[in-house]
Amino acid sequence: MSGNQELARDLGFLEAYTIGLGTMIGAGIFVLPSLAAEQAGPASMVSFFFGGMISLLAALSLSELATGMPKAGGSYYYVNRALGPFFGSIVGWGMWAGLTFASAFYMIGFGRYLIPLLVKYLPGFSGFGGTGITVAALVMAAILTGVNYYGVKETGSLQNVIVLSLVGLIIAFLTIGFLSGPAIDGFLPPEGWPAVAATIGTVYVTFIGFEVIATSAEEIKNPSRNLPLAMIASVVTPTLMYVGVMYVSTGTLEIQALANSDIPVADVAEQTFQPLASTVSLIPFVSVGGGALAAFGSVLMIVGAVLATVSSANASILSAARVNFAMGRDRILVNWLNEVHERFRTPYRSITATGIITLVLIAFGVGIGTLAETASFMYLITYALVHVGVIVLRRANPDDYDPAFRIPNVLYPIVPILGVLSCLGVLVQMSIRWTPTDLAAFGVDLGVMLPVTPTVVGLIGTVIVIAGVAWYYVYARERAPSESLVGEAIAPAETAVADGQGRYRVVVPVANPSTERDLLRMAAASAHAHEAEHAEVIAVNVIEVPQQTSLTQDLEFEEERVERQQELLDQARDIAGNLDIGLRTRAIAGRDAGSVILDVIEEEDADHVLLGWKGMRSRREHVLGSTIDPVIGRADCDATLVKLGDDGQRGDGDVMVLAGEGPHAPVAARRAAEFVSAGSDDATLTLFNVQEPGDDDETTAEERGEAVIADLADRAGIEYVAYESRVDVAEDVEEAILDAADEYDTVCVGATRSGPVSQAVFGSLPETVGEEVDRTVVMARGPEESAMSVREAVARRLEV
Repeated sequence: MSGNQELARDLGFLEAYTIGLGTMIGAGIFVLPSLAAEQAGPASMVSFFFGGMISLLAALSLSELATGMPKAGGSYYYVNRALGPFFGSIVGWGMWAGLTFASAFYMIGFGRYLIPLLVKYLPGFSGFGGTGITVAALVMAAILTGVNYYGVKETGSLQNVIVLSLVGLIIAFLTIGFLSGPAIDGFLPPEGWPAVAATIGTVYVTFIGFEVIATSAEEIKNPSRNLPLAMIASVVTPTLMYVGVMYVSTGTLEIQALANSDIPVADVAEQTFQPLASTVSLIPFVSVGGGALAAFGSVLMIVGAVLATVSSANASILSAARVNFAMGRDRILVNWLNEVHERFRTPYRSITATGIITLVLIAFGVGIGTLAETASFMYLITYALVHVGVIVLRRANPDDYDPAFRIPNVLYPIVPILGVLSCLGVLVQMSIRWTPTDLAAFGVDLGVMLPVTPTVVGLIGTVIVIAGVAWYYVYARERAPSESLVGEAIAPAETAVADGQGRYRVVVPVANPSTERDLLRMAAASAHAHEAEHAEVIAVNVIEVPQQTSLTQDLEFEEERVERQQELLDQARDIAGNLDIGLRTRAIAGRDAGSVILDVIEEEDADHVLLGWKGMRSRREHVLGSTIDPVIGRADCDATLVKLGDDGQRGDGDVMVLAGEGPHAPVAARRAAEFVSAGSDDATLTLFNVQEPGDDDETTAEERGEAVIADLADRAGIEYVAYESRVDVAEDVEEAILDAADEYDTVCVGATRSGPVSQAVFGSLPETVGEEVDRTVVMARGPEESAMSVREAVARRLEV
């Protein structure tokens, strides 16, 4: 990514919180209750609670690192920069392995819930059993890999619907469950608190999703506030839900029955919904049996589980691709994996590799508990090193490390130290059992007694760590940058040609080399009129990136588009030098160009935005264009839209202003005066008004027109420019304007739209002139504040 590249900050608190919640409220809440109950009984509530607390500590450390080093790759990137590529290789491979194991876990959970649903309504599936679960998991894993390979755009919207549906289902489950009066019998398991501690490792897989917020740090507005709040909220909310689900589940079913269930939440719902039949039957004309209501509750949870497992697996596959990208960027991994598909613009090789490994884990029949625990194991190692990274960076205090959010002094270094110790404590509990065992190799007793028994998960995790170390020495050591702190990790400050102290700012989005010079020249004319205020022009170019691809990743592998962007902005700097105007350039990557430009206007506190227009209208979703409509409709500064005519007729020569009584007519007059003042010596300005014939005995149509023109000149404050007055009298005002416009090089018209509801952005007349006149047409309006809706007001309040 080029040195002065920016990513659009278009995520507020609500959006960031929803992203985190969507990855946390997932498969774990439907699949894990049986595994957790088997290991820790009702005390598994404590396991979920402390899993949430460990995540909360990690969230605080990640918030500081993410706002100090906002780059794609998340924890891998922070550890790699703080501790160097040795630990970066361990964490990178560990995160990728953890996400693939998690994806396989989610898919097995999908099969476990799907098959009973099919059996209930399609008896032919009753004989499939474990094979049916495996086949269903394989098919859905392949489908998700294909969906992400092709980059289906609708997945983002579908994800939001799934999240909201799941939250509603879980709240309904908890409400009905609490009302049913669950009873806990015997809190601790026979193994006591060590089993509770070990269970934290089993259930921690459901907490790994909150990090996705940190990977989006560059896209979050006001990150010092919104990022830590979103991460904390996305951890606390599901933690409370998990504890509630375990309370209801262990208080409703016998522990052994819960442990043996493949669909634990559905079985619990079946028990809690059944007693509601008598209550529901009190409703007039409604009669329902307990069995029917129990079946309804069970099916409802099964559908929720199917949605949740698909949602979680989809998020894991995408996250794995981002980790691959970051490793490839740092030359720890072969960059071949990170190639972006020419057509679909997705990291298809990385997605395919993740999908294949997920399919292999499912096909080989790795146990669902082992999948969950291995994913947890790798992320606990990652977060332990993240906490260490915070301490290293705080002590090193490099010049470029200036996070917008810092762990409060009263909690530092308590948070990272406690975070490291808690992660290590759970890892130890997961890795060994506190019973002695004889050491053997290939079935041969070696005659050595070990004081503890290694676990399968501990062995798998150790192998993955060793693989990461081996990869570093065999491949990455000679290729990866050796620096262990920040280097180029911090997002660079924007490049400025001007001193950046200008008080009158004109923002100009540029995208077309053939129109760039004229748009900048017209913006410069506006800026020159405010020289006493140290005016400057800000040229902006936006690269739009699809939802499936991280902003940084798209820029890294879309070299041609990035090069064009830089050439465009370099040309803008050259043009600015000839125009004798201060210029700054901003190269930004974002999801939506209109939203990005609005954010730039707000960040720069701009006084004027000037955009180009092709001169075509639509009656569909966007009238003037998908970028123009939101900018013109919502920018709280002067807005000018320019349709350029032929060469030699672009904001110069003979300029005509439509003189009217509307509130935006003076803005159009000021634009015209600025163009003439900065133009050639023979440039002229004409204020033009059309009057319909009338029967007024006191004044003629010409006199009325002259009065309108004089009033406009006074309101616009253009006395510093000589102008001519012209009044035409005609029955058809629009036709007269169109006829007169052909006599001038440039036509300026103020917006006539009144009110927020309209099929026109500037108004019918200005847009008709812009579309039909074969000259340069300038449509202008002043600052326009529209009343905020309740939804907009709440969103803005949360973004502060």
